[in-house]
Amino acid sequence: MVLLILSFVAGVLTVLAPCILPLLPVIIGGSLDPMRHVRLKHATTVVLSLGVSVIVFTFLLKVSTALISVPPQVWTYLSGGIVFFFGLTLLFPGLWEHVPFIAKLSSRSNRLVSTGYQRKSFWGDILIGAALGPVFATCSPTYFIVLATVLPQSPVLGFVYVLAYVLGLCLMLLLIGIVGQRLADSLGFASDPHGSFKRILGVIFMIVGLVIIMGFDKKFQIKLLEWGIFDITKVEQRLLQLTDPNAKGLVPSQSIAILDEEMRIAQKERLYERAPEIQNPAGYVNTGGRPVTIGEFRGKKVVLLDIWTYSCINCQRTIPYLKAWHETYNDQGLQIIGIHTPEFAFEKDAKNVEWAVRQFGITYPSVLDNDYETWKALGNNYWPRKYLVDIDGFIVYDHIGEGNYEETEAAIQRALQERAMVVGSEMPGKKIVAEEIPQADLSGVRSPETYFGALRNESLANGDPQTIGVETYILPENIIGNALYLEGIWDLTPEYAGSKGRTKIVYKYNSRDVYLVASSDKGVKITVLRDGKPVGEFAGADIDQTTSTGTIKENKLYKLVHDDEPGQHLLEIVIEGEGVKAYAFTFG
Repeated sequence: MVLLILSFVAGVLTVLAPCILPLLPVIIGGSLDPMRHVRLKHATTVVLSLGVSVIVFTFLLKVSTALISVPPQVWTYLSGGIVFFFGLTLLFPGLWEHVPFIAKLSSRSNRLVSTGYQRKSFWGDILIGAALGPVFATCSPTYFIVLATVLPQSPVLGFVYVLAYVLGLCLMLLLIGIVGQRLADSLGFASDPHGSFKRILGVIFMIVGLVIIMGFDKKFQIKLLEWGIFDITKVEQRLLQLTDPNAKGLVPSQSIAILDEEMRIAQKERLYERAPEIQNPAGYVNTGGRPVTIGEFRGKKVVLLDIWTYSCINCQRTIPYLKAWHETYNDQGLQIIGIHTPEFAFEKDAKNVEWAVRQFGITYPSVLDNDYETWKALGNNYWPRKYLVDIDGFIVYDHIGEGNYEETEAAIQRALQERAMVVGSEMPGKKIVAEEIPQADLSGVRSPETYFGALRNESLANGDPQTIGVETYILPENIIGNALYLEGIWDLTPEYAGSKGRTKIVYKYNSRDVYLVASSDKGVKITVLRDGKPVGEFAGADIDQTTSTGTIKENKLYKLVHDDEPGQHLLEIVIEGEGVKAYAFTFG
C-alpha cells in the first residue's frame, strides 16, 4: 500500500523533474483554446493520451523486448517531428490537408482528422499527447522499483503501481494546463480566435519539436542537474527511505536507470566517482594472456573489482563468495576481475599467483598489480576490498574487509537490475546465494596480524623489532600475550625473518585458528606445539594430526591450528633447519 501511494506521489513530483520541464510549454499550449467551453476537454484528451502513451511505451520498451532493437534516437526524432509538424499546421492551417496518408483514411476518420489539430480535433489531441509519451523519460526511484522488482514478480500489481504513477503525473499536468488557461484569460492571450494566438502557439510547438530533435532538452536538463535545480530524485529518494524499510540502502543509480544515456551519465557524474582504468599491469591470470580492462565492459556489463593477495587469510575467506557470484551472475552481466596486489615479494611472481588461483578454483580473471598502480589509482589501503562498477563505469558501492556479503550481493543485484533496464535483458533473481555460504566466526579473535620483517615488525618482545641482519635470540621466562618471540639464530630482513638453523617461534595467541605466511627454497620440517603439547587434534590443514608436523616449502599461508572454540594458548613452532622465511602471523 505504501508503494502504491508513493507511486502516485512520484507521478506528481515527476512533473517538476528536469526531464519534464522542457515539455511543459506543449502541455500548456495544447490546453489553451479561445473557446472556453471546449478547452478543458482538449486538455484532458491531450493529458490522458500522454498517460496512456507512457504506459504502453513503458511496457513495450522497458518490460518486453518487442522494441529493444529500435535505437533511442528513433523515438526522439519521431516525437520531436510530430510536435514540430503540429506547430507547422498551426502556422499554416492548409498544410494538414495535403498530408498524403490523410486521403487514405476512412471517410469518417478523414472528416475528424482533416479538420486538423489547428481546429482542436479529437484525433489531433490524441496524437500530440501520444507523441510526448516516449519523451517522458522518468526520473523517479519509485518508478524504477516498480519496473525492476514488482512487474517481474506480479505483472498485475506492477500495472496497478504504474497506473498510480501515471495518474499522479496526469493530474498534475492537467492542473498545470488549467493554470495556463487562467493565466491566458487574465492576459487576454486567447481572446481572438482568429488572431495571432494560434501562430504564437505554432511557433512554441515548432521550437519544442526542434529542441527535442536536436537534443537541446537533454542539455538543458543536464545544466539544471549541475546547478542542483529541480533535482526531484533526492526528494523522492528521501521519501522512499522514510516510508519503506526495503528501500534502505537503495543505490541512487537505480532511480536513473531508465533515463537515456546522456541524462544517466549526467546524473551519475554528480553522485559517484568514475572507476579508474587498470594501471600498468604486470600480467594476467585466467585470460589466456589477453589483456583485460574495465573500459571494455562499459555499456555491456557490471564489474566487481576484488583487491586481493593470495597469502592473505582475509582475502581467502572471501573467495567462496566471489566464486558463487561468478557462477550465479556471470551470465546475467557480472564480470569479476581480481586485482592481485602483492603484500610480500613472492606474491609478485606470476607462477605463484597462477598456482594459488588453481588451488582456490578461481576461474574469473586476475590482474597482477605488482607496482600498486591500480591500488593507488583507486585510493585503496586495504586487503581485501570490493569495488562495484556499474554499466556506465561508475563506482556505486565498495566494501572494505570481510563480511557484509548479503549487502554486497544485494548491491550487485541492483546494479544488474539497472543494467537489465538499460540493455533490455532479463532481470536477475532476488535470491541471495551468499546466505548459503557459512561465514567465518571472528568474534573470538583477540590477536592482531603480526609481521616478522623489520619494516612492519611492532611485536618482537625479546629484541629490537627494527633490527636488520643476523641476531641470536634467547627466550625469556615470562611470555606475554600477543607478542612475538624468536629463539636461536635468525636473519631479519625488511620483509621476513629467516631461520639460520634449528630455531623456534613462540607466540601466546587468543583466537580459534592460527596461520603463518612462510616459505623455504628446499622444504623444512616444523613441529607445532600448543600449551607445551603436540597440537594433535587441533592441527590445522597443513599440519599432520598424528605427528603434529608439517613442511614449509611453497610461498603461501600455512594453516597451523584449528579449534572450534576461541581461547588463549601458547603456540610453539620448532623449525628443524635453515631456510624458513617467516613473514606474518594471522588469526581467525
